[in-house]
Amino acid sequence: MKIFVSGGVKNGKSYYAQHLAKAQQTEALYYIATMKPFDSEDDERVARHSAERDGWGFTTIEQPSDIENILSKSDADGSYLLDSVTALRANEMFSSGGVNENASEKVLKGIMQILNNINNIVIVSDYIYSDAIFFDTLTEKYRKSLAEIDCEIAKNSDVVLEIVATNVIVHKGKEIFKNINEKIS
Repeated sequence: MKIFVSGGVKNGKSYYAQHLAKAQQTEALYYIATMKPFDSEDDERVARHSAERDGWGFTTIEQPSDIENILSKSDADGSYLLDSVTALRANEMFSSGGVNENASEKVLKGIMQILNNINNIVIVSDYIYSDAIFFDTLTEKYRKSLAEIDCEIAKNSDVVLEIVATNVIVHKGKEIFKNINEKIS
């Protein structure tokens, strides 16, 4: 099952996504970490996420770019949690010290390879493009491309969830979600 989880920043998405990935676990359980920490706040977030999944059986794969490479590092029959598209997109956009103009296409191509080769995956993203504030051109380009990537992931997912202040809203796959949510509760 392919599950897409989106919502505001620091809204409980990652924690909930861990439960979803665990509930659909078949063989191995993988946490695909995409964040490259740049400051103490990032370090704290990584530490918190690591502590939250401690003892759950996740094998962590650090993959801040070239996301399709996870396919050669793991068992395609496992259950995956990719956290997050937001960090992955930023990493690819600024990977060369400048701005990679092809980052959006690269991220989407890599994620589509994963979706086509893995049966059970939960993908997390932040909908940082949902407010009415206008930013500089580069930030707007990033936000727009993230929204486009998220739309493609949602189209190719069985279940689409939005987390709002820890509340779960089901936008796609209500019956499928009902079955997996029973395993979590």
